[in-house]
Amino acid sequence: MLSKLENARLVPTLPTLVRIATVFNVGLDYFFTDPRKRHVVAISRKDERIKFPADAKSRDAAYDFESLDFRATERKLNAFLAHFHDLPPAKIAPHYHAGVELLYVINGELEISIGTEIYQLSKGDAIYFDSVQKHAYRSCGPGHCTAVVVTTGT
Repeated sequence: MLSKLENARLVPTLPTLVRIATVFNVGLDYFFTDPRKRHVVAISRKDERIKFPADAKSRDAAYDFESLDFRATERKLNAFLAHFHDLPPAKIAPHYHAGVELLYVINGELEISIGTEIYQLSKGDAIYFDSVQKHAYRSCGPGHCTAVVVTTGT
């Protein structure tokens, strides 16, 4: 069907456009605007963001996060402001996801495990890694640890 649409052999119905827009994370207006006039600008105001726990089911989430790009409709990456907690290592659950990750520590001390390695990061440090490797975070210094986290993939 996509081939027929691309080669103008099929005119899509509105439900078909909705399904395609959902898959590609775009609004319906994407199909009706001139791409030369389309600009992606999305502002995330501090007082509009909502803080979510990393794991809504767990009382001991390793971090809370705020989406910095929730208003952007054609994202090619995901950006978060993360607030890390000081939990015992046994309570930290490693995770993984497609893509890559860049983390920049704004304040505090962060311990990040990637695969079998453990790294210590301080204010101003950054780390870039392939996020298909299991990784976990833990605040490990006095006070809070906050970082900007940028990911690609799903």
